[in-house]
Amino acid sequence: MIKKALVVVSLMALLLSACGGNVPAETATPAVTLTEPPSATARATEAPTATVTPETSPTVTATPFTPVPTNLPDCTNSASFVTDVTFPDNSPVSAGSTFTKTWTVANTGTCIWGPNYTLEHYSEETLGAPASVPLAVTYPGQTLDISVALAAPSALGSHRGNFVIKNPGGLIMEIDEDSRLWVIVNVTEALASNSTAIPVTGSGNATVAPGGTNSGPGSANVSCTFTTDTTKVAETINAINAHRSQNSVVAYTVNDQLAKAAQAHANDIACNKLFGHTGSNGSTPQMRVAASGYVASSVSENVYGSYPPLTGPGVVAWWANDKTDIRHGQNLLSTKFTEIGVGYSFFNNFGYYVVVFAAP
Repeated sequence: MIKKALVVVSLMALLLSACGGNVPAETATPAVTLTEPPSATARATEAPTATVTPETSPTVTATPFTPVPTNLPDCTNSASFVTDVTFPDNSPVSAGSTFTKTWTVANTGTCIWGPNYTLEHYSEETLGAPASVPLAVTYPGQTLDISVALAAPSALGSHRGNFVIKNPGGLIMEIDEDSRLWVIVNVTEALASNSTAIPVTGSGNATVAPGGTNSGPGSANVSCTFTTDTTKVAETINAINAHRSQNSVVAYTVNDQLAKAAQAHANDIACNKLFGHTGSNGSTPQMRVAASGYVASSVSENVYGSYPPLTGPGVVAWWANDKTDIRHGQNLLSTKFTEIGVGYSFFNNFGYYVVVFAAP
C-alpha cells in the first residue's frame, strides 16, 4: 500500500508541474516607427534619437515565406510578354530621375518560377539596374509583374536597356521568339545642379492617423556641397522589393513625392550631421511628407549614415538584421504601408540613406 501511495503522489506531482504554469501574455508589437540606433562606425557625432509615433499602433505581421515547389527535372522554361505596365517605349523622363519599369509576362512553360529565377541586365545601358531581381512564385499559365528600379541618364535623348530572365542554372529563358525585355526612355530635361538644391520646402499638414494631424515646418533649407547618387537610390529600391519578394510580400510602389521628402531629409542630415528623424528646422517625417504634397494616413522612416557608405543592398541588409530596433525590419516588410520614397546624400565621406514609408 505504501508503494502504491507513493506512485499516486508522484503522478499527481508530475501532472501539477505540467499544467500549473501560467502562459505569459503576448506583448504588443511596437508601432511601425523608427528611432536610429547609435553605431560606432555609422556616427560622426552622437545625437538624441527622435521617435515618430502614430496615433494608432497596429501590429505589423510579415507574411510567412512561401516555399518554392520542386520542379520536375524535365520541365520546360518559356515566357511570353504581355504588356508594359509602366514606361512604355519612348516614355519621357527627367535626367537623373529614378523610375520603376514594370513588365507583365506570362509563364508559358511547365516549370514553376520562384526567387531562384532572376531578372538581369543583358545589354546596352544598365540604367542603374541592380545585379539581379528575384521573381515571385509563378505557376505555369499565370502572369507576373516584374519590376526593376532604374535611374535615367544625364544625357538628353533616347536610352535603352535590355533585360533577360535566367533560370536557376543561369540559362536565359526564351521570351516569345526573343529572349529580351527592354526599356526605352527619352530623357527630355537637363540634370539640375544638386550642390545647393532644395527638393522640398514649405509647410503643411500630414494626417498621421484617422482623425489626427501633425502640422509644422516642411523640409529644411540646407546649403553644403552634398552630392546625390541615383544608382544607390535604385539599388536600395530594388533591394527592398527583393527582400519583400523573398518573404512573399507585394512590392512597394515608388512615389515621387515621398522620394522628394526622403531626399530633402537626406540632404539635411548630410549637411548637419543629424543622424535622426527630426530635421534641423524641427520638422518630422510627417511634416516633410506633407510639404511634398503627399496626403498620408500613416508615415514612417528608416535612416542610416556611415563612413564609408554602404551599398543599397548593404543598407537594406543592415535594417533587415537590426536587433536593436526591430522596427527597421518591420518597415521593410510592412503591409500597412504601400508606397516608398528613397533619398541618398553624400557629404564629407559619409553616405546617408533615408527611406520614407507611407500609405495614402
